[in-house]
Amino acid sequence: MPRIVDRFRGFLPVVVDLETGGFNPKTDAILEIAACILSMDDFGRIKIAETIATEVEPFNGSRIEPSSLEFTGIDLNDPQRNPVGEKEAIQKICLPIRQELHATGCQRAILVGHNPSFDLSFLKAAITRVNYKRNPFHIFSSFDTATLGGLAFGQTVLARAVQAAGIDWDESAAHSAEYDTVKTAELFCAIVNRWKILTGL
Repeated sequence: MPRIVDRFRGFLPVVVDLETGGFNPKTDAILEIAACILSMDDFGRIKIAETIATEVEPFNGSRIEPSSLEFTGIDLNDPQRNPVGEKEAIQKICLPIRQELHATGCQRAILVGHNPSFDLSFLKAAITRVNYKRNPFHIFSSFDTATLGGLAFGQTVLARAVQAAGIDWDESAAHSAEYDTVKTAELFCAIVNRWKILTGL
């Protein structure tokens, strides 16, 4: 039976997206975080196994640029917004990933993202801030769907790459961490699974 531990050199791909208050991971707040844990079926195709998402309370002293809120559409005063503290958010995301690492025999999670250096830098900064001791992610390696989308479909913008892959895209739902994570995961799975059809790998 195909095993995901054998497909990515012992790494478990986990798709992550964060919405933030700016571009500096040391000073700017995380406002939303989501992750899709991927699994492999009996035919060696990868798919979304679990999606975890949470709104995040800005850490004390953090900066939030008005332009970031305008871009994401996040309203910090929305009564339906239900943020948790940064430590709880990191635990909520990381604990299921650690459990999946144990279940699959993978040694580390590898972050999959659209321009993932941004998300990985914010994630690492938050893990350091809350003193989370068991970071499941590889500290510098990642998979970039902007690069893969450019290779597979000639598109590097997430919305265009997703649509080129034949996946539905709702512009009004974009720029929420959960929606963008799911669409990035669907894009990554589509590319990897098409590669399997072409090459058998």
